Amino acid sequence: MNLLSITLMLGGFVALLVWQISSVCLNLPAAKRHHFDKPALGFILIWPLIRIVVFYIGDCLPDRHRLLVSQKLTKAGVGFTLSAEEFVAAQSISALMMASAAFVIFKSNVAVACTVAATVAVMGFLYPNVWLRDRTRRRQTEILKALPFYLDVITLAVESGSNLTGGMTQAVQKTSDSALRNEMSRALRDIRSGKPRADALRDFAERTASLEVGRIVTGMIQAEKSGANLGPLLRVQAEQLRKQRFQRAEKKAMEAPVKLLGPLFIFIFPTTFLTLGFVLISNAIINGVITWPPLVWVYQWPGAN
Repeated sequence: MNLLSITLMLGGFVALLVWQISSVCLNLPAAKRHHFDKPALGFILIWPLIRIVVFYIGDCLPDRHRLLVSQKLTKAGVGFTLSAEEFVAAQSISALMMASAAFVIFKSNVAVACTVAATVAVMGFLYPNVWLRDRTRRRQTEILKALPFYLDVITLAVESGSNLTGGMTQAVQKTSDSALRNEMSRALRDIRSGKPRADALRDFAERTASLEVGRIVTGMIQAEKSGANLGPLLRVQAEQLRKQRFQRAEKKAMEAPVKLLGPLFIFIFPTTFLTLGFVLISNAIINGVITWPPLVWVYQWPGAN
Protein backbone atom coordinates (compact mmCIF):
# COMPACT_ATOMS: atom_id res chain seq x y z
CA MET A 1 0.00 0.00 0.00
CA ASN A 2 1.60 3.23 -1.17
CA LEU A 3 1.56 6.64 0.43
CA LEU A 4 -1.24 7.92 -1.82
CA SER A 5 -3.61 5.15 -0.73
CA ILE A 6 -2.89 5.80 2.95
CA THR A 7 -3.47 9.52 2.47
CA LEU A 8 -6.78 8.93 0.68
CA MET A 9 -7.97 6.55 3.39
CA LEU A 10 -7.00 8.96 6.16
CA GLY A 11 -8.70 11.85 4.37
CA GLY A 12 -11.85 9.78 3.86
CA PHE A 13 -11.91 8.84 7.54
CA VAL A 14 -11.51 12.47 8.63
CA ALA A 15 -14.21 13.60 6.19
CA LEU A 16 -16.58 10.88 7.42
CA LEU A 17 -15.90 11.85 11.04
CA VAL A 18 -16.54 15.54 10.32
CA TRP A 19 -19.74 14.66 8.48
CA GLN A 20 -21.00 12.54 11.36
CA ILE A 21 -20.25 15.25 13.92
CA SER A 22 -21.89 17.94 11.79
CA SER A 23 -24.99 15.77 11.26
CA VAL A 24 -25.26 15.18 14.99
CA CYS A 25 -24.96 18.89 15.72
CA LEU A 26 -27.44 19.88 12.99
CA ASN A 27 -30.08 17.51 14.39
CA LEU A 28 -29.99 19.27 17.74
CA PRO A 29 -33.01 21.52 18.38
CA ALA A 30 -32.57 25.13 19.39
CA ALA A 31 -31.73 25.54 23.07
CA LYS A 32 -34.73 26.79 25.06
CA ARG A 33 -32.98 28.56 27.91
CA HIS A 34 -34.85 31.86 27.99
CA HIS A 35 -35.74 31.44 31.67
CA PHE A 36 -32.37 29.93 32.65
CA ASP A 37 -29.34 31.79 33.97
CA LYS A 38 -25.83 31.52 32.58
CA PRO A 39 -24.07 28.37 33.83
CA ALA A 40 -20.62 28.26 35.40
CA LEU A 41 -17.48 28.47 33.27
CA GLY A 42 -16.71 24.76 33.51
CA PHE A 43 -20.12 23.90 32.06
CA ILE A 44 -19.82 26.54 29.33
CA LEU A 45 -16.58 24.98 28.05
CA ILE A 46 -18.26 21.63 27.41
CA TRP A 47 -21.75 22.97 26.65
CA PRO A 48 -21.94 21.61 23.06
CA LEU A 49 -21.17 18.11 24.36
CA ILE A 50 -23.74 18.53 27.13
CA ARG A 51 -26.41 19.41 24.59
CA ILE A 52 -25.59 16.35 22.49
CA VAL A 53 -25.73 14.00 25.47
CA VAL A 54 -28.98 15.52 26.77
CA PHE A 55 -30.67 15.32 23.36
CA TYR A 56 -29.81 11.69 22.66
CA ILE A 57 -29.85 10.01 26.08
CA GLY A 58 -31.48 12.58 28.38
CA ASP A 59 -34.80 10.75 28.36
CA CYS A 60 -33.13 7.62 29.77
CA LEU A 61 -32.64 9.30 33.16
CA PRO A 62 -34.97 7.72 35.76
CA ASP A 63 -37.62 10.00 37.19
CA ARG A 64 -36.54 9.35 40.76
CA HIS A 65 -32.92 10.25 40.03
CA ARG A 66 -34.04 13.31 38.05
CA LEU A 67 -36.09 14.52 41.02
CA LEU A 68 -33.19 13.93 43.43
CA VAL A 69 -30.72 15.86 41.25
CA SER A 70 -33.24 18.68 40.79
CA GLN A 71 -33.60 19.02 44.56
CA LYS A 72 -29.82 19.17 44.97
CA LEU A 73 -29.55 21.84 42.28
CA THR A 74 -32.28 23.89 43.93
CA LYS A 75 -30.60 23.72 47.34
CA ALA A 76 -27.33 24.84 45.73
CA GLY A 77 -29.05 27.82 44.10
CA VAL A 78 -28.49 26.64 40.53
CA GLY A 79 -31.98 25.35 39.86
CA PHE A 80 -32.44 28.10 37.26
CA THR A 81 -28.99 27.50 35.80
CA LEU A 82 -28.87 23.77 35.09
CA SER A 83 -31.44 21.06 34.63
CA ALA A 84 -31.03 17.58 36.07
CA GLU A 85 -30.33 16.12 32.63
CA GLU A 86 -27.63 18.72 31.93
CA PHE A 87 -25.93 18.08 35.27
CA VAL A 88 -25.86 14.30 34.77
CA ALA A 89 -24.56 14.84 31.22
CA ALA A 90 -21.77 17.02 32.62
CA GLN A 91 -20.88 14.24 35.06
CA SER A 92 -20.66 11.69 32.24
CA ILE A 93 -18.59 13.97 30.01
CA SER A 94 -16.23 14.82 32.87
CA ALA A 95 -15.67 11.11 33.57
CA LEU A 96 -15.08 10.33 29.89
CA MET A 97 -12.66 13.22 29.34
CA MET A 98 -10.56 12.45 32.41
CA ALA A 99 -10.48 8.74 31.59
CA SER A 100 -9.38 9.49 28.01
CA ALA A 101 -6.64 11.83 29.21
CA ALA A 102 -5.36 9.24 31.70
CA PHE A 103 -5.37 6.50 29.05
CA VAL A 104 -3.37 8.67 26.64
CA ILE A 105 -0.80 9.54 29.32
CA PHE A 106 -0.26 5.91 30.39
CA LYS A 107 -0.78 4.29 26.99
CA SER A 108 2.65 2.66 27.06
CA ASN A 109 1.34 0.16 29.64
CA VAL A 110 -2.17 -0.99 28.80
CA ALA A 111 -2.89 -2.58 32.19
CA VAL A 112 -1.80 0.51 34.13
CA ALA A 113 -3.63 2.76 31.67
CA CYS A 114 -6.91 0.88 32.13
CA THR A 115 -6.61 0.91 35.93
CA VAL A 116 -5.77 4.60 36.12
CA ALA A 117 -8.45 5.47 33.57
CA ALA A 118 -11.12 3.63 35.56
CA THR A 119 -10.07 5.35 38.80
CA VAL A 120 -9.90 8.77 37.21
CA ALA A 121 -13.28 8.22 35.52
CA VAL A 122 -14.90 7.70 38.92
CA MET A 123 -13.23 10.86 40.21
CA GLY A 124 -14.36 12.79 37.15
CA PHE A 125 -17.94 11.61 37.60
CA LEU A 126 -17.95 12.61 41.27
CA TYR A 127 -16.27 16.00 40.80
CA PRO A 128 -19.49 17.87 39.81
CA ASN A 129 -21.11 16.48 42.96
CA VAL A 130 -18.25 17.88 45.04
CA TRP A 131 -18.66 21.25 43.32
CA LEU A 132 -22.40 21.16 44.02
CA ARG A 133 -21.88 20.25 47.68
CA ASP A 134 -19.36 23.08 48.21
CA ARG A 135 -21.69 25.55 46.53
CA THR A 136 -24.55 24.42 48.78
CA ARG A 137 -22.45 24.92 51.90
CA ARG A 138 -21.31 28.39 50.82
CA ARG A 139 -24.89 29.34 50.06
CA GLN A 140 -26.12 28.12 53.46
CA THR A 141 -23.37 30.12 55.17
CA GLU A 142 -24.34 33.23 53.21
CA ILE A 143 -28.01 32.77 54.12
CA LEU A 144 -27.25 32.35 57.84
CA LYS A 145 -25.06 35.45 57.78
CA ALA A 146 -27.80 37.63 56.24
CA LEU A 147 -30.79 36.12 58.05
CA PRO A 148 -30.69 38.20 61.30
CA PHE A 149 -30.76 41.49 59.38
CA TYR A 150 -33.70 40.31 57.28
CA LEU A 151 -35.55 39.33 60.45
CA ASP A 152 -34.89 42.79 61.89
CA VAL A 153 -36.40 44.46 58.82
CA ILE A 154 -39.43 42.16 58.91
CA THR A 155 -39.83 42.79 62.66
CA LEU A 156 -39.81 46.57 62.20
CA ALA A 157 -42.38 46.30 59.41
CA VAL A 158 -44.64 43.98 61.43
CA GLU A 159 -44.43 46.15 64.57
CA SER A 160 -45.31 49.22 62.51
CA GLY A 161 -48.60 47.64 61.45
CA SER A 162 -47.76 45.61 58.33
CA ASN A 163 -48.45 41.91 57.91
CA LEU A 164 -45.86 39.19 57.29
CA THR A 165 -46.07 39.48 53.50
CA GLY A 166 -45.55 43.22 53.71
CA GLY A 167 -42.57 42.74 56.01
CA MET A 168 -40.98 40.28 53.62
CA THR A 169 -41.60 42.74 50.77
CA GLN A 170 -39.85 45.48 52.72
CA ALA A 171 -36.92 43.15 53.44
CA VAL A 172 -36.56 42.34 49.75
CA GLN A 173 -36.78 45.99 48.70
CA LYS A 174 -34.38 47.35 51.32
CA THR A 175 -31.58 44.80 50.93
CA SER A 176 -28.98 44.10 48.26
CA ASP A 177 -28.83 41.05 46.02
CA SER A 178 -28.11 37.82 47.88
CA ALA A 179 -29.17 34.19 48.01
CA LEU A 180 -31.66 34.88 50.82
CA ARG A 181 -33.17 37.82 48.94
CA ASN A 182 -33.66 35.70 45.82
CA GLU A 183 -35.37 32.92 47.73
CA MET A 184 -37.57 35.37 49.63
CA SER A 185 -38.54 37.04 46.36
CA ARG A 186 -39.52 33.67 44.97
CA ALA A 187 -41.65 32.99 48.06
CA LEU A 188 -43.39 36.34 47.58
CA ARG A 189 -44.10 35.51 43.93
CA ASP A 190 -45.64 32.22 45.03
CA ILE A 191 -47.86 34.00 47.53
CA ARG A 192 -48.99 36.58 44.99
CA SER A 193 -49.75 33.85 42.46
CA GLY A 194 -52.27 32.30 44.85
CA LYS A 195 -50.28 29.72 46.81
CA PRO A 196 -51.13 29.63 50.54
CA ARG A 197 -48.60 31.55 52.57
CA ALA A 198 -47.82 28.56 54.79
CA ASP A 199 -47.03 26.37 51.77
CA ALA A 200 -44.91 29.11 50.18
CA LEU A 201 -42.93 29.52 53.39
CA ARG A 202 -42.40 25.76 53.69
CA ASP A 203 -41.10 25.63 50.12
CA PHE A 204 -38.85 28.59 50.94
CA ALA A 205 -37.36 26.73 53.91
CA GLU A 206 -36.90 23.57 51.85
CA ARG A 207 -35.06 25.45 49.09
CA THR A 208 -32.64 27.05 51.53
CA ALA A 209 -31.86 23.64 53.13
CA SER A 210 -31.14 25.38 56.43
CA LEU A 211 -32.32 24.15 59.82
CA GLU A 212 -32.40 27.71 61.19
CA VAL A 213 -34.64 28.92 58.39
CA GLY A 214 -36.86 25.88 58.90
CA ARG A 215 -37.29 26.66 62.60
CA ILE A 216 -38.08 30.30 61.87
CA VAL A 217 -40.63 29.38 59.22
CA THR A 218 -42.26 26.89 61.59
CA GLY A 219 -42.50 29.58 64.26
CA MET A 220 -44.05 32.03 61.78
CA ILE A 221 -46.67 29.52 60.66
CA GLN A 222 -47.59 28.53 64.22
CA ALA A 223 -47.78 32.18 65.33
CA GLU A 224 -50.11 33.02 62.46
CA LYS A 225 -52.34 30.04 63.21
CA SER A 226 -52.57 30.91 66.90
CA GLY A 227 -52.94 34.65 66.30
CA ALA A 228 -49.81 35.53 68.30
CA ASN A 229 -47.81 38.70 67.74
CA LEU A 230 -45.02 38.10 65.24
CA GLY A 231 -42.87 41.07 66.30
CA PRO A 232 -41.49 39.73 69.60
CA LEU A 233 -41.11 36.24 68.14
CA LEU A 234 -39.01 37.45 65.20
CA ARG A 235 -36.93 39.71 67.43
CA VAL A 236 -36.08 36.83 69.78
CA GLN A 237 -35.19 34.58 66.84
CA ALA A 238 -32.93 37.25 65.33
CA GLU A 239 -31.12 37.68 68.63
CA GLN A 240 -30.75 33.91 68.99
CA LEU A 241 -29.27 33.68 65.50
CA ARG A 242 -26.70 36.34 66.37
CA LYS A 243 -25.73 34.46 69.51
CA GLN A 244 -25.37 31.23 67.54
CA ARG A 245 -23.19 32.97 64.98
CA PHE A 246 -20.99 34.35 67.75
CA GLN A 247 -20.74 30.88 69.29
CA ARG A 248 -19.72 29.39 65.94
CA ALA A 249 -17.03 32.06 65.62
CA GLU A 250 -15.76 31.25 69.12
CA LYS A 251 -15.69 27.55 68.27
CA LYS A 252 -13.64 28.16 65.13
CA ALA A 253 -11.26 30.39 67.08
CA MET A 254 -10.75 27.65 69.68
CA GLU A 255 -10.16 25.06 66.94
CA ALA A 256 -7.48 27.19 65.26
CA PRO A 257 -4.57 26.17 67.60
CA VAL A 258 -5.38 22.49 67.10
CA LYS A 259 -5.48 22.89 63.32
CA LEU A 260 -2.12 24.68 63.41
CA LEU A 261 -0.39 21.69 64.99
CA GLY A 262 -0.22 19.88 61.64
CA PRO A 263 1.63 22.64 59.74
CA LEU A 264 3.85 23.19 62.79
CA PHE A 265 4.99 19.56 62.93
CA ILE A 266 5.25 19.15 59.15
CA PHE A 267 6.89 22.42 58.09
CA ILE A 268 8.04 24.70 60.91
CA PHE A 269 9.55 22.30 63.45
CA PRO A 270 11.68 20.32 60.92
CA THR A 271 13.03 23.56 59.45
CA THR A 272 13.91 24.86 62.92
CA PHE A 273 15.64 21.59 63.86
CA LEU A 274 17.58 21.56 60.58
CA THR A 275 18.78 25.11 61.15
CA LEU A 276 19.84 24.43 64.73
CA GLY A 277 21.42 21.11 63.73
CA PHE A 278 23.45 22.75 60.98
CA VAL A 279 24.79 25.37 63.41
CA LEU A 280 25.74 22.71 65.98
CA ILE A 281 27.38 20.43 63.44
CA SER A 282 29.30 23.37 61.92
CA ASN A 283 30.70 24.37 65.31
CA ALA A 284 31.58 20.75 66.06
CA ILE A 285 33.47 20.38 62.74
CA ILE A 286 35.29 23.70 63.18
CA ASN A 287 36.36 22.79 66.75
CA GLY A 288 37.46 19.31 65.69
CA VAL A 289 34.83 17.44 67.67
CA ILE A 290 33.55 15.72 64.51
CA THR A 291 36.25 14.34 62.23
CA TRP A 292 34.31 11.91 60.09
CA PRO A 293 35.80 12.51 56.59
CA PRO A 294 32.60 12.32 54.48
CA LEU A 295 30.81 14.83 56.71
CA VAL A 296 33.82 17.14 56.82
CA TRP A 297 34.13 16.97 53.03
CA VAL A 298 30.44 17.81 52.57
CA TYR A 299 30.79 20.77 54.93
CA GLN A 300 33.90 22.08 53.14
CA TRP A 301 32.71 21.20 49.61
CA PRO A 302 31.66 24.69 48.37
CA GLY A 303 35.20 25.98 49.07
CA ALA A 304 37.12 22.81 48.31
CA ASN A 305 40.14 23.01 45.89
